[in-house]
Amino acid sequence: MLPTAVLTLLLLAAPPRPASPASYVFFGFERDRIHDAAFLGEPAIAGAQLKYSWRELEPERGRYELGALLADLDLLARHGKGLVVQLQDIAFSERRMLPDYLLEDPAFHGGVATQRADAPDAPGVTPYPARIARRWDPAVRARFVALLDALGRATDGRLEALTLAETAVDFGEDDVAAPKDFSPAGYAAAIAEILRAARAAFPRSQVIVYANFMPGEWLPRWDKGYLRGVYALADALGVGVGGPDLLPFRKSQRAHSLPLIAARAAGTPAGVAVQDGNLMDTDPATGRPVTARRLYEIARDELHLDYLFWGTEEPFYSRDVLPFVRGLGAAAPPGASRGEGDRLQRRRR
Repeated sequence: MLPTAVLTLLLLAAPPRPASPASYVFFGFERDRIHDAAFLGEPAIAGAQLKYSWRELEPERGRYELGALLADLDLLARHGKGLVVQLQDIAFSERRMLPDYLLEDPAFHGGVATQRADAPDAPGVTPYPARIARRWDPAVRARFVALLDALGRATDGRLEALTLAETAVDFGEDDVAAPKDFSPAGYAAAIAEILRAARAAFPRSQVIVYANFMPGEWLPRWDKGYLRGVYALADALGVGVGGPDLLPFRKSQRAHSLPLIAARAAGTPAGVAVQDGNLMDTDPATGRPVTARRLYEIARDELHLDYLFWGTEEPFYSRDVLPFVRGLGAAAPPGASRGEGDRLQRRRR
């Protein structure tokens, strides 16, 4: 056993972590579901994570339409619940995420880039190649920063958090299908600029980047420092980290985001979503589909998350997730785990 003095020093040196993650419901684009009385009246649910596309929020260049978002924010606030906005500049379906002016004005070089289409997970499912905003393009990025500024002016301090869509981008082996002006190093620099801009636009609300993978590397064998660099910058800025899927038994997740989330600096918030398919993943300890309880325990004990965003895939949501979350008891009020002093301290690091 360790001597008492040594053990005391280790405990004092350990970074503070949340006792348990707050449970939010990830409704995505099904935003009308926040009006459901069962959701609004459930004290164990801290709030909702909702998607808003760039196209919705800026239908024309420089004209911002935030009325729907503000109405959602007001409704949730009246019921003591927080809003986490997931700002969507990437599509995995036919839905268009970017304003027409970005797609039509040659100054933005097409506005989007098409990623490789992977095979569907299930028969009969049509794979859609992901279309991602040209984040590495200075002209496109400048417009995204302008959107962040507009959102910050309207909602900073009222939103629980702003989530930036995942950093992963896939143009095939060695980026053979990438646009000519794309490079992994340039993309990493662009992500860093977006994080700085988001933190500046939201000095009071949380900002969370879904930093799951980065192009040009594959950990641990080919480590160029891109993903680790995103996490290091997030620590320095007080930007939160996380990912769009809680898949703790996948080798790729264990080699990339999960250890970096667990090792983040004290004061850096973290949130991960339990999205479609996550509760069908096999738990190697049982040989059966993973349970909501098991995912929660991993989120709490191994990743030390601040936020857990539960998806609404059925039958899991009604049958498993809601009964489990109700059993956790009342959620802390939005923002209760972080005071104004905590936020300012993170920004000064």
